[in-house]
Amino acid sequence: MQANYVSAAEALSVIQSGQRLFVHGVAANPQYLMDELVKYVVEKQVRDIEFLAFCPFGRTPFADERYAEHFYFNTLFVSDGVRPALDADRGAYIPIFLSEVPELFLNDVLPIDVGIFQVSPPDAHGFCTLGVSVDVALSAIYKAKVCIAQVNPQMPRTHGDGFVHVSHFKYLVEADEALPEIPSPPPTEIEQKIGQFCADLVEDGATIQMGIGGIPNAALACLTGHKDLGVHTEMFSDGVIPLVEKGVITGRYKVKHPGKIVAGFVIGTRKVYDFIHDNPQVVMLDSNYVNDDAVIRTNPKVVAINSAIEIDLMGQICADTIGSRQYSGIGGQMDFIRGAALSPGGKPIIALPSATNKGVSRIVPMLKAGASVTTTRAHVHYVVTEYGVAYLFGKNIRQRAHALIEIAHPEHREELDRAAFERFKHWRD
Repeated sequence: MQANYVSAAEALSVIQSGQRLFVHGVAANPQYLMDELVKYVVEKQVRDIEFLAFCPFGRTPFADERYAEHFYFNTLFVSDGVRPALDADRGAYIPIFLSEVPELFLNDVLPIDVGIFQVSPPDAHGFCTLGVSVDVALSAIYKAKVCIAQVNPQMPRTHGDGFVHVSHFKYLVEADEALPEIPSPPPTEIEQKIGQFCADLVEDGATIQMGIGGIPNAALACLTGHKDLGVHTEMFSDGVIPLVEKGVITGRYKVKHPGKIVAGFVIGTRKVYDFIHDNPQVVMLDSNYVNDDAVIRTNPKVVAINSAIEIDLMGQICADTIGSRQYSGIGGQMDFIRGAALSPGGKPIIALPSATNKGVSRIVPMLKAGASVTTTRAHVHYVVTEYGVAYLFGKNIRQRAHALIEIAHPEHREELDRAAFERFKHWRD
């Protein structure tokens, strides 16, 4: 079937009031078509579109309050661009493990009327790829009633599950534009200390999972002396590249996809987008596979490094809300914390600074009122701050409190100690 290239206006003409619209997320956000979508809905007075996406980055004009009558957001993970819309009650978050998001589409829990995706240019056989974001987009692309693709020569062509033939799209729109980028600033002194503690827990031959940000980047930078590490992660960024170049990441001991770097999506700078382009070492797969703890646990010595907003003295992790405010999402934290715990020799790690930039302790007697529990106390094994490592597995409630206070900021330890005594009484016995 011949590719059907049209203008943005013609492609978007299939969108009608009251429909559910899925839009490719993270760094695959089709920014040109989103700009055109806003123009289209205003001109045609299309209203009440349920906008469904997983963490869109880059330009997000559709989230502007001026278009409140046109869009309502149901988001699968909250990014900076859509957070103000949720704060203003123009949208809501769907609490869900990333591993289960594809089931929303595959089982028609959330039927999709129109899906808008961004893909790499088709090859000689007519196959595009989903590029930097296969994750939940793969299931959405096969279940949407109508699919539109923004074809972008700057989208990397990636290996794995994300191949889609042009015949699957009703319309294709050409747009040559840079993908959203998130640069990685040098780690702070605190992040460097935390990163070193995390790296010290990683053994040679381990399989690692990490996110993006100062702590994961610091941990990766501290792994240059390790050998034969593997990568199986929901996402990765620029920090992986030096370890590949130095021969640290080989995937030699992985059971699932030995020798391959496995991920659901990639976000970072152009450097990492160029790294994954047509790179057979990198395999981009569906999140219901990548994040399946039954798959994760088959690899040896899985080390999962995840972050938190705060942790209470029992070990309950809040990683996606600030009080009752939805800040991000559950994502894959629970998937990988559990997968690592069940992996032979695995180590699930929660890493966070002991205090906020304003000096507020992130180890607290109780989570803030309205805060969600992202990861339960039963799932938490290792907690790392710049003051050390607390190992909670097998410890009772009082022992956990003591271990966490030991790695809290010194200025807050006395207050935490008093709170623990009030709660547990003879808690040091």
